[in-house]
This record gives sequence, C-alpha cells and structure tokens, in this order.
Amino acid sequence: MYLLEHDAKQLLARHNIPAPQGCLLTQPTAVHALPAGPWVVKGQITAGGRGKAGLIKKADSSADVVARAADIIGKTAKGRTVNAVRVEQQVDGASEAYIAMMLDPAAAGVRIIMAAQGGMDIETLPREALKTASAAPDVAALTAAAEKLAAAFPGVAGKALAGAGRAMAAAFLAEEALLIEINPLFVNADGSWLAGDAKFVTDDSALSRQPQQHALLADVCAAYVETRLKDAHGCDYVVVDPEGEIALLTTGAGLSMMLIDEMRGAELKPYNFLDIRTGGLRGETKRLVNVLKWMREGRNVKVLLINIFAGITELGEFSRLLVSALKDVPEFKAPVVARLVGNGMETARGVLADAGITLHSDLDAALAEVRKHLGVKQ
Repeated sequence: MYLLEHDAKQLLARHNIPAPQGCLLTQPTAVHALPAGPWVVKGQITAGGRGKAGLIKKADSSADVVARAADIIGKTAKGRTVNAVRVEQQVDGASEAYIAMMLDPAAAGVRIIMAAQGGMDIETLPREALKTASAAPDVAALTAAAEKLAAAFPGVAGKALAGAGRAMAAAFLAEEALLIEINPLFVNADGSWLAGDAKFVTDDSALSRQPQQHALLADVCAAYVETRLKDAHGCDYVVVDPEGEIALLTTGAGLSMMLIDEMRGAELKPYNFLDIRTGGLRGETKRLVNVLKWMREGRNVKVLLINIFAGITELGEFSRLLVSALKDVPEFKAPVVARLVGNGMETARGVLADAGITLHSDLDAALAEVRKHLGVKQ
C-alpha cells in the first residue's frame, strides 16, 4: 500500500521520525486548526512527482492557504484525483539530503541509499553522489550499515543521515515496509533533521499484523481502494484505464501483467488488472460476483476476456462457478471470451458451450474473438 504523505508522516512519527507540523484539509476553507505559518500546501495522492505536477504550493497567509487548497483539491495527476491537502510549516535555513530504505530481495535484506543532496531533482545526481549498502533485516545490522554509510558524509549532513538512519531502521522493520524514502531530509545547522516529504510503501500481506495500517483502510478508504478490496475480498483488482474496453478476469499477477502489456502492444485497451486467485474460490461464487460488479462500472467496457491457467482449481468447477456468477449479475451484459488452460478442459468446454461461450486454449484465438466483438480489424 502506497501511503499518502500525511498518513506516512503520522505513522513515522510513532518511530521518532519528526516532520514539520501540519494538518490535513479536505475542504479548502477548514483552516481553523493550522500550525503557525508560513505554510506549504501539498496535494495528497499516492504518487510521486507532485511538485512538478503543480500540487505543492507555498502560502504566506490563511487566505493564501484557502486559495491554494481550492486550486489543488479536485485536480488530477497521474490518474489520481486530489481529495485532500496537507498544510504544514515551511522550513527555512535548512539544507536538503536524501535517505531511503527498500526491500532488497536479491540480497535477502534491506538496501539503504543516502545522498548529501536531495529534492525534486534527486534522479539527476551523478552516481558517485549516492552511497548505498545492503544489510540483513535486523535492527542492529541495519542500524550499523546506516551509520557506516552516513560516516562517509562530512559535517552536519552525516550527523543527520546517521540519526535518520537509526530511526528509519526501526520503523522499516516494525512496520514491515517495502520502501521508506525521505526526500528531502531537512538538515539544520546543528545536525537535527526533519522529514520534508515521505514516501512509504507497506506490505499488504502484513496488514493483519499492522493494526495502525489496517485502520487507514477504513479511515481513508478513497485513497486505498485497491488495498481495501484485496483485504476484504482476497484478490488484487486495479482499474488500469478508466476508458478501457476489455474487462479482464485473470489469475496470476505476473501473467496478468504480461497479458496487459501484450494487449497494449497490440493497441487493445484493457480496463483492469486482476488476480482472482482461483484456488481461493472454494466452491462459491461470491468473489466472481464481486469482480463482475466492479467491472460493470467500466463505462466503455465492451467485452470480458477470461484468461485462466488452472492449478488448484479444476476448470470444470471454475466454469460452473463462472456461469453461475454471470447469471447472478445479469446487468453485466458484455460478451464473454474464455481462454482456459489446465486440468478439466473438456468438462469446462461443455459447461461453457451450454452457456453460449466458446472455450479457447490459444491466446491468439481468444484475442481474435475479442477484436471481433470490438469491431477491430484482425
């Protein structure tokens, strides 16, 4: 789950990672609880590059705050709509550094990255300006690696990076994070520091062990729709193109992403990503019914493509569940194209044929039928 900056800072504060004082506004005029100014008004979306997208603006008066918030709330950037702004104190007289920790599967550990410069142009820094190391996922080991990296930076930058590294190591492991990035890390003349911005990505699989993170799904549900759906329904579902024409009922995250890439390369427009996890259907149609209802919301959806490689689930059983779910959602009227591979193909072929659905074992043949429904030339 990619956290909003405000939520990230709230969680990090529990681990002694300070940030400029701030508050969250969902209405531009609700400025009665502002910290002392001047301020920065920051649009809250689960994506980076907000400064370059015009979602971060300075304000010198409460009237400025109202005007900036009114301008930012409702804007769309990177396919996400801004529903709130964080208004926080401006920081003056501080230099900017960079620090990040991320899961490093290749090293079976956590990778640390530091730089004495930070800010919006961090990607343009020369390679030699960045220091990096990997450490075991253990507080002592991660802390030691962070302190060793920080020692390569002279003066107050090194002192601040060491302090931030110690706090982040504890936070990263306690929150079971995939990524924590502080950019910029504001560094004061005395070596104290503040998190100017925070990117925080958590592990959805750990939600059951993280009550503070889990609470965000209910409190800020509009920002974490996909994670909330996964938590409630046991499958991954993401709208990848609101204008998409092809709804996808698929299993296997990697295979589903490959299918989307292949379709886009063929100038077809998939509507959603889905990992339905057929092994979790357990003989009932609830998950399939929910998915069909979500897909129905696609205003341009013209066809449903099913691409299932069965492992645990026998295809005859899956087909019976699918036909039953389609009957339970009669308002989903798009034609169905099915490509199935695995155990129980012949049983599935008969079940689908009785429902007027042709079973394909070849993806090219299935995509040819999809194009026919879309009126696209082969």
